[in-house]
Amino acid sequence: MRIVAFCLALLAAPAAMGAVRIESGLVQGVQAGGLTVYKGVPFAAPPVGALRWREPSPAAPWPGVRPADRFAPACMQIGVSMPGEAPPRVSEDCLYLNIWTPRRTVRSAPLPVIVWIYGGGFSNGSASMPLYWGDRLARKGAVVVTIAYRVGPFGFLALPALTAESPHRSSGNYGVEDQIAALAWVKRNIAAFGGDPQRVTIAGQSAGAASVSLLMASPLAKGLFQRAIGESGGVFEPILLAPGYQLAHAEKDGEAYAASLGAGSLAELRALPASALLAGKRDAITHPVIEPYVLPASPYEVFAAGRQNDVPILIGSNADEARSLVDDLASVKAATFAADITKRWGALPPQLLAPYPHTTDAQAVTARLAFERDLRFGWDVWTWARLEAATGRNSAYYYHFAHAPPFPAGSVYAGWGPSHFSELWYVFDHLGQEPWRWTPADRALADAMSSYWVNFARTGDPNGPGLAHWPRFETARPRVIHLDQTIAVGGVANLESLTAFDAVYAGVRSEPVPGSLPR
Repeated sequence: MRIVAFCLALLAAPAAMGAVRIESGLVQGVQAGGLTVYKGVPFAAPPVGALRWREPSPAAPWPGVRPADRFAPACMQIGVSMPGEAPPRVSEDCLYLNIWTPRRTVRSAPLPVIVWIYGGGFSNGSASMPLYWGDRLARKGAVVVTIAYRVGPFGFLALPALTAESPHRSSGNYGVEDQIAALAWVKRNIAAFGGDPQRVTIAGQSAGAASVSLLMASPLAKGLFQRAIGESGGVFEPILLAPGYQLAHAEKDGEAYAASLGAGSLAELRALPASALLAGKRDAITHPVIEPYVLPASPYEVFAAGRQNDVPILIGSNADEARSLVDDLASVKAATFAADITKRWGALPPQLLAPYPHTTDAQAVTARLAFERDLRFGWDVWTWARLEAATGRNSAYYYHFAHAPPFPAGSVYAGWGPSHFSELWYVFDHLGQEPWRWTPADRALADAMSSYWVNFARTGDPNGPGLAHWPRFETARPRVIHLDQTIAVGGVANLESLTAFDAVYAGVRSEPVPGSLPR
């Protein structure tokens, strides 16, 4: 009996010390506040040298116990994904993830898993940004994973030479392939951290939400997740209005980028140092590509045909998304409104501007913010909800975030209100990260939103004890939960302007959008 007890103690010891065995070896986490955090766990081999612009390869095994006590560098990028933050430490060796998990016993039931995909316009972002830390959600009963993926030209370069060398005759979606590789890693390994591989929720904001829509459309991601959360993002516009997303056009943009670096061949591009690749004509190399392997069809086409990776969804957007994204509002004038829109977004159907009166300068400022809110975020989310409700077999839950955080006067956030990303402090219940004048209403909203999100990860339904009821979204009677000082159910916000987009986009496709209002 003593020998058996001793052996059992030895087997239990690594878990007690925060070390777990995964497919590559033992990894040692850090314990704090009733949680164990594993930082910088590799889910793929470093995409460097000959592996640059290739689909991710498995991480190499290691001997002994690997410490997981510090975050890995962010993927190569310029700039920051949040205003006011310092640029992150970067490296081309960046395919790592982080895990927050409650301390477990051998008899503990597996917990739902939330896999967070960062935003940043597919050009920057970090899996270790403090606002994304999973400690508060983990305390509510979830295992939280934040994953890294290649961005900018490292993640989305398409070239004829890359397409030719690919066994799949495709190129340009290496960042999306990183996300898929991370999800496959989670499915194989998350049980070791107390997570349930059959209850994985993918979640993201902005480009992270766009990624969620892409993963729901990708055949390679089938079976890797069971729920999806998208905050302020999605990719549902007609591909004819975004031809750069098509492989042939993306390859031409890639050739222009390579030429701007003075590289005449793929070998020369791979020989350049990583820092050199951040120069040159890279503005067009910041989006996914419709190509034969990862994304054989656009998300709209996939959803409209009912071929999506069909799971329950929780999606929404913010009341004043564009306030944090439109620079120099003082320069917005009625006289140049249409010309400025064309300069910023290219030639757009004039019907899109009809719902945004701009005869005075004050109206022009309001119109500019409302137009970009709907163009960049509102219409995609509305359409995503309608498509899932029309062709899917699972529930859609739709929110409208309209609460203004107490952004301090004089700060970079001053006057922004419920702008792009402002819901994140509430979703992650991270009000304590900022010394702002949070009110009891702020704290109650953060508690409610984080609970909705964890409940959804647990069961596919955000509702639970003590929470205002959140109804399913249905096309026949579209109901949305409005998240503000009080939480209430109402109709779709900004419906008139969204319908104008709907009419134009449906005309481009020559087919109606499911659930459209009569026109």
